Amino acid sequence: LVLTGANSATGLRSMPARYIFLDEVDAYPASADEEGDPVTLAEARTTTFSHRRKVFMVSTPTIRGLSRIEHEFEASDQRRYFVPCPHCGVMQWLQFERLRWDKGQPDTAAYHCKGCEKPIAEHHKTQMLEGGEWRATATSVDPHSIGFHLSALYSPLGWKSWAQIARDWLAAQGSEEMLRAARNTLLGETWVESGDAPEWQRLAERREVFGAQISEGGLFLTAGVDVQKDRIEVDVWAWGRGLESWLIDHIVIAGGPDDPQCWDKLTALLGRTWTHANGAVMVIAKLAIDTGYESAAVYAWARAQGFGQVSPVKGLEGFNRATPVSGPTFVDATIGGKRLRRGARLWSIATATFKTETYRFLRLERPSDEDRALGALDAPGTVHLPDWIDTEWLKQLVAEQLVTVRNKRGYAHPEWQKMRERNEALDCRVYARAAAWILGADRWDEATWRRLEDQAGVETRPAPQSAAAPESQEPAAPKAGTPTTPRRKRRVYTPNFMRD
Repeated sequence: LVLTGANSATGLRSMPARYIFLDEVDAYPASADEEGDPVTLAEARTTTFSHRRKVFMVSTPTIRGLSRIEHEFEASDQRRYFVPCPHCGVMQWLQFERLRWDKGQPDTAAYHCKGCEKPIAEHHKTQMLEGGEWRATATSVDPHSIGFHLSALYSPLGWKSWAQIARDWLAAQGSEEMLRAARNTLLGETWVESGDAPEWQRLAERREVFGAQISEGGLFLTAGVDVQKDRIEVDVWAWGRGLESWLIDHIVIAGGPDDPQCWDKLTALLGRTWTHANGAVMVIAKLAIDTGYESAAVYAWARAQGFGQVSPVKGLEGFNRATPVSGPTFVDATIGGKRLRRGARLWSIATATFKTETYRFLRLERPSDEDRALGALDAPGTVHLPDWIDTEWLKQLVAEQLVTVRNKRGYAHPEWQKMRERNEALDCRVYARAAAWILGADRWDEATWRRLEDQAGVETRPAPQSAAAPESQEPAAPKAGTPTTPRRKRRVYTPNFMRD
């Protein structure tokens, strides 16, 4: 019998072993002595035994997306212990949602059968466990891999009672850390960080039929561009007061950055117009394009179009940024094979900040039909999605979640991680939002918003009432010590796309 720690690379690869028991794998460090994943190092010790080896992993799950045991369980046949109902005999695996109790009275907790809905008292548990059996609920990725899951609901009599589980759950309410511990230890489930995106099905139910290409509240357009190897994806968003937004177009340009025609089509998009509900036509005020892939080609194209309408951007991870967008900084660009020093302008954007904001906006509640009839408006930041957008795009929009990770020194910090391979819709949304920030939408005064409304021919907010002075009233005499020369008016910034 050889015992070793998960943080010792030497111990993990010191000798071959036919049987390996890995305990609490979710607590293992990311790397053992900076030589790689400790689980992978340990499994490598069994390779000489081929099909005769056995690797046994046990752990309390931790955070969704980072949990090793969750990853292994989802790749297995996911066996759960099915027990019979003492009333109707229906076989079922115990789920916390079916443990119910009277409000404020956890001692009344009883499990309700999914077949007959009758409450099952605690004293039936022994009979249920004796008549239970393990059943696979999924198809294993590896036919030689099996997985088992048990929660505290299966604790035998004299151990953890259902009433105690209910008390612990109620005691955890109001504390995110206690809820996390309860979900991990009582239910055997991973914890989902509060920054998670809403379900894509919920967004699908909220899709709307737009009466025009640009709804009445939309006052200017921005575009976010994500450059891929074989295509360029573009999302065009309309923005209104309070950063209310509407997705008005989704464009996929086939060809990739190596195809000149691909860039020609993107150039043509800069001059394309969309029609407002009131008949006004609008062009893209600012297009933000990612430089993460083929940055040289992006810089060359952006320089050719002019940086007034096009802004190359680079995403930066982390929440500890002084501002969500910084720059521009001058970077070298290669044009026609010639390197130009400081030939392009690059904006740096805190993608984590805009992702958090986007998911917060997506979770905003909508007014009911009754409230709308009484004049209620959508909350600032509301995201409107058209009925023509497909489910794949919606899944891409909610493809990431906020998880807590720890560095080598043990310090925890939040980080956005992808839960699926494709997330172009989210990236394009972030870039379009950054374009709105670069334009100054977060800092515009009332006069600027009113100018935009005048251009679109709409009035989204009542004009402030100003009392007009009577015509016969004489101007007031200046007070003593007050300069009589008129004060020079402050210069008001006007975006280029608003100038005649």
